[in-house]
Amino acid sequence: MPLVAGVDSSTQSCKIVVRDAETGAVVRTGRAAHPEGTEVHPEAWWEALLAAVADAGGLDDVAAISVGAQQHGMVALDAAGAVIRPALLWNDTRSARAAADLIAEFGADELARRTGSVPVASFTATKLRWLRDAEPENAARVAAVALPHDWLSWRLRGFGGAGSSGDAGSGDGLAELATDRSDASGTGYWSPTSDDWDRDLLVAALGHEARLPRVLAPHGSAGVTAAHPGIPAGLVIGPGAGDNAGAALGLDARPGDVVVSLGTSGTVFAVTETVVTDTAGTVAGFADASGAFLPLVATLNAARVLDAVARVLGVDHAELGRLALTAEPGAGGLVLQPWFEGERTPNLPDATASIFGLTLAATTRENLARAAIEGMLCGLAEGLDAVLAQGVEASRILLIGGAAQSPAVARIAAEVFGRQIVVPTPGEYVAAGAAAQAAWALTGTRPSWSPEIATTVEAADAPVIREQYAAQRR
Repeated sequence: MPLVAGVDSSTQSCKIVVRDAETGAVVRTGRAAHPEGTEVHPEAWWEALLAAVADAGGLDDVAAISVGAQQHGMVALDAAGAVIRPALLWNDTRSARAAADLIAEFGADELARRTGSVPVASFTATKLRWLRDAEPENAARVAAVALPHDWLSWRLRGFGGAGSSGDAGSGDGLAELATDRSDASGTGYWSPTSDDWDRDLLVAALGHEARLPRVLAPHGSAGVTAAHPGIPAGLVIGPGAGDNAGAALGLDARPGDVVVSLGTSGTVFAVTETVVTDTAGTVAGFADASGAFLPLVATLNAARVLDAVARVLGVDHAELGRLALTAEPGAGGLVLQPWFEGERTPNLPDATASIFGLTLAATTRENLARAAIEGMLCGLAEGLDAVLAQGVEASRILLIGGAAQSPAVARIAAEVFGRQIVVPTPGEYVAAGAAAQAAWALTGTRPSWSPEIATTVEAADAPVIREQYAAQRR
């Protein structure tokens, strides 16, 4: 069988995985770093993608490629296809006021009805409104709006290079922009029920009409690659996906599965057959990459909570976990409210972290280590509660992301969630999902690459953790 490649252009880095299209076996991988910050010029993503391809040994033997990437990022293009300003990323909260303005203008119920979600600062629509208000000259130049994976797929086809007129041979290059329904559903101006753009909401956000990518079917193709360093011309390009939808596809998640991802951000999402509409705005009613739906709750603070506390304690993550497991559930009364960088769920962009319950007896390294893990997980447990309140069923919880590999995190997760925790073997699941898309676009059949399971932890009963956290909620 041919080989396929999947790309994960995440906040921190670009990863590429080359897999066998029939078995899903990993043949080789590559990686390159992204610059830090909450706004990044898209050209940095392109350079990282080429570096990751080189690190993987090139794609001369590959037949198809697809790109998964961080959701929501605003890529504003002018009429010539040039990037107008650095892209605002999902974790840039300067558009919080813009989100509030859009909600005030339309109403939360109406926005949820039309788009499946109530916008927060992460969404593309709010970033466009910020651009309209803060940089009106740049906003006036916007001829098209793309998302990170859209733009990278477009670049793979030969469009949008430095000094480009947006034309890779003939016709209007902007007309060649394409996306998928999972990423479109995170913009705040796409309807998961009608499968179409809501242009009135786009105009309300940006202030005028603009070109939007065509939305491809889950098995569709964005076209074929132009020749680039390490990338031959003619590779089939899959539709691409937002990162969480890519991970769900890479995990082969089906209805009944709930995924908790512990990365830079934390997410809780489930695959459902019908769209979820939460007028409270806690659960985003996104679409997935398979033709189903992906109700999702996101937190801004996840694995970096553990980074911060490990740094304060002067230990590595293994020692942080060891310390945490020597403390009792509830950490002696210590509660860490982990809003170090503001928070998206609950929607408190200006919040800061707090520690409650400090006493002379409770203030130990062990309790602080456990409070860090419990606090991170309690925020996500509230997200799980919100998803389940929408009628979603959870037969198992799949715990993924770098922090999920900690035995302490998995064990404490079983206490916090009160459910069986399944930890798949470490892998690049967003890139795996993109590779599955590439195989689907190439062969016409969705592959079924079930991940291996590294750890299963049975549900544990420790209600004190959630009770303490809820008592300090403010």
